[in-house]
Amino acid sequence: MRSRLATAVAAAACAACLFAPAAEAHPGHQLSARFLGESVVPHALDYQGTTVGGLSGIDRDPRTGQYVIICDDRSALQPARFYTASIPVDEHGVGPVTFTSTHPLLRADGSTYPPVTATTGTIDPEDLRVDPWTGNYLWSQEGQRTVADGKAPVLVQPSVGVVRRDGSYVRTLPLPADERITAEHRGPQDNFSLEGLTYAAGGSLVVSEVEGPLLQDAPNATTEHGTLSRMTVQTRGGAVLAQYAYPQEPLFANPVPPTAFSITGVSAMLAVDPLDPTRYLMMERGFAVGVGYRIQIFEIDTKGATNVKDYDTLAGKHFKPVSKRLVADLADYPLSTVDNVEGMTWGPRLPSGERTLILISDDNFAATEVTQVIALAVRD
Repeated sequence: MRSRLATAVAAAACAACLFAPAAEAHPGHQLSARFLGESVVPHALDYQGTTVGGLSGIDRDPRTGQYVIICDDRSALQPARFYTASIPVDEHGVGPVTFTSTHPLLRADGSTYPPVTATTGTIDPEDLRVDPWTGNYLWSQEGQRTVADGKAPVLVQPSVGVVRRDGSYVRTLPLPADERITAEHRGPQDNFSLEGLTYAAGGSLVVSEVEGPLLQDAPNATTEHGTLSRMTVQTRGGAVLAQYAYPQEPLFANPVPPTAFSITGVSAMLAVDPLDPTRYLMMERGFAVGVGYRIQIFEIDTKGATNVKDYDTLAGKHFKPVSKRLVADLADYPLSTVDNVEGMTWGPRLPSGERTLILISDDNFAATEVTQVIALAVRD
């Protein structure tokens, strides 16, 4: 999440459709989570000439047991990149994070992505997954939408791309038309586009989530009401099979002072079972100046939800969103602080049979924030 206010929206919406509480997920499949521990990475750590920070997505590589972590540096400090790291996790907690490699994300011509400028923009990396079939890396970035009166708009399209393990370009997946950024009042908002990304159904499906509502779908969440964003289910080749409406929680608190910055949205998603195409974890991240962050993780189920991929807008339409239930609220755990947590992945299984869920925070390269690795033990 870059720290600036997302573009305001004024789309009218059917309150009964958009803001009613979602139904509970199927009671036979309920996850529970308990706290294992945390490890904090030193601020502005130098690794192989790069500044470690902005860590916004993480995945465990089953081939190595290490973790692949994407950095959301928009080539401002160093070229857009990812890291690999060793993170010891067991029933006693989390050990120190040891970085083992870094590679830039490369374009089709083999070049790195250019730094962001006021007139051209650049990519904004957000999430990364290891392809269970090939070992390549799937990564999302949310582009840019800067539209101001009297100035030429800066439009950088979001994307889901594939790179090899050395960062070299393989291909880019086609995205649904409604996720195309425009200068008009439709499509994703700036800094509210593609965030969550996961494989499902044994790697045969790619599932993604936009952080906030599309401009034509709904107004942003406030402390008075939630909102709706879209999750998209695609084949590995990019064919869009379905979109589902995800009901987001209201903003957890007003900022202090009330005119200050606040935001809430989805920052990560993860398949619950790699073979199940219907159950996911969804991370919602809220922030209010003077209050701080709130991070909640929900289990969702798409079974019975309406496929809205052919809905030009969700406003005023009747449909059933995905069901959801709370699995974890980081405010309930003895963390040193609740910071800007943006990434999650499954870690190793514990002797108890529980799976570990590994979370990572994006410090925005700011000395006032931290890079945390958090481990939870999850039982189904």
